[in-house]
Amino acid sequence: METESEPYVRLASLRQLHQVMADMNKARSLADTLQAVADGVVQALGYELACVNLVRPDGDLVVAAFSGNQAAEALITGRAGSRESWDRRLNMGEQWGDLIFIPHTEGWVLDDDDVPQWYTDGPAPRFEDEWHPSDRLFAPMYAPGPQGGGNSGELIGVLSVDRPRNGRRPGAWGREALQMYAFQAAIAISNARLRSNMQRALVRLERDQQALRASEESFRQAFEYAPSGMAIAEMGGDQHGRILRTNDALCRLLGRPASAMRRYAFSDLVHPEDIGTLLRTSAEGGRAELRLGRRDGTYVWVSLRNSVVADAADGPRFLLTHVEDIEERKRRELQLAHRASHDSLTGLPNSAELRSRLAARLCRRPQSPHAGVVDAMDAAYGDSAVFDTGGHTFDFGVATAEPYGAYDHHVHAVAPEDGRDDGTKGLAVLFCDLDGFKSINDRFGHNAGDAVLIEVARRLSGGVRDGDTVARLGGDEFVILANGLGRADAQDLAVRLRNEIIQPIRAEGRAVRVGASFGIGWAHCGMTADEVLKSADERMYVEKRSRPKQHRRAG
Repeated sequence: METESEPYVRLASLRQLHQVMADMNKARSLADTLQAVADGVVQALGYELACVNLVRPDGDLVVAAFSGNQAAEALITGRAGSRESWDRRLNMGEQWGDLIFIPHTEGWVLDDDDVPQWYTDGPAPRFEDEWHPSDRLFAPMYAPGPQGGGNSGELIGVLSVDRPRNGRRPGAWGREALQMYAFQAAIAISNARLRSNMQRALVRLERDQQALRASEESFRQAFEYAPSGMAIAEMGGDQHGRILRTNDALCRLLGRPASAMRRYAFSDLVHPEDIGTLLRTSAEGGRAELRLGRRDGTYVWVSLRNSVVADAADGPRFLLTHVEDIEERKRRELQLAHRASHDSLTGLPNSAELRSRLAARLCRRPQSPHAGVVDAMDAAYGDSAVFDTGGHTFDFGVATAEPYGAYDHHVHAVAPEDGRDDGTKGLAVLFCDLDGFKSINDRFGHNAGDAVLIEVARRLSGGVRDGDTVARLGGDEFVILANGLGRADAQDLAVRLRNEIIQPIRAEGRAVRVGASFGIGWAHCGMTADEVLKSADERMYVEKRSRPKQHRRAG
């Protein structure tokens, strides 16, 4: 073909070109197709060297096939060049239709990029259209576009050709032939990829079907013989959560036969306090720790985990529920949580738990004489009320959104007025310090002291209402939180508790007595828990100093 020019093209050359195109489409695999593309350039288009650079999924181009020189093939096959470098090459040089020609006078700037390339030796050109060893000619290959032609598809690779056998740059016929060949090669490569993907898909489908059959049997055995509870329940509709199937482990855990389990939904078995938790987790991937009812009326703590399974590709979906017995772990967790929040000697809430309970009742909104007015305005006008009173504008909108809006449903803690009982009911904080306790420790030992603390804790707990908190702050100091008391109520409570404490206490076989000093503080919003306790502590010391020393303990 190297001696031919348009319109005098030998029929043998056309037959040869037709044959290599046919060979491309007869190749059995993608690798064979790529090699046929490279070989066809050498066999029918009159070039000594040809390289197929294929676009990888990451966008870079890899040398997928080479023809014409075994040494060069071994050197660069499998190596990749970045998409950035290739885009640079395809956007420079001369446009020969869809071909890109970069003459040696410009191509030197590409010598140091990362595109794999070979180097050929040869003399400098003697005439204008003579091929130079550093000339580069690229034929981009595009996937067939929506209309079946042109370069409207994405780039799938680039043909690189070198060393025309006639030693000249290709003329009009040679350029068009290479361009048509690249177009047909792109179709052949796209078809080979499609066939390869289909073959892989068929193999994968058969493998998946075999695996599905094995999986169904494995699932049946795993379900039936699992050491922990398993259940299948309906998903969606009016019967959502109804149990369809259970394994032996779940039946044993709940003490119910499989036939009876099918009459229930999980909502029928869950503890009433845990029904909200169940509803929040009765979806795919839902996890919860809750209590399920046994046949004997008791409850067991379980870890419940849901996943969704389909009966067929478009069939109904079911909830697969895994139920694990965590009764022992839950018991240990509750014991640890109780130890962390309660005093080990008396069993009362400790200092940290006291502060937590107190802080939970307080917000940052300060108490003010107009708190009732502000509450009324909040209720009537919401968070964006603006009022003008005597020329002064008060905006209860954005500026107060955090301290006010954040506590829309919060009952603000208020305190009675100092010095009088105005009927206000508040959260009383009674700070109790034992009088004479140190002398009992010193005279009779710590065992006696511990016995006194335990008995005082019992008497304080018995002297308050349900819902009030009695806590041991540390040492011989106790704190009582009593909500809904007026000033006189709090004073009466302190007197009653003191009278209980001063009664004789049996400790280490002897009767001992301790006294008690009480300070009454009031918690109201705008204070911190520490500020409330400090206030009650200070009042306790004032009360202790105001009593004669001989009256600070009962004996």
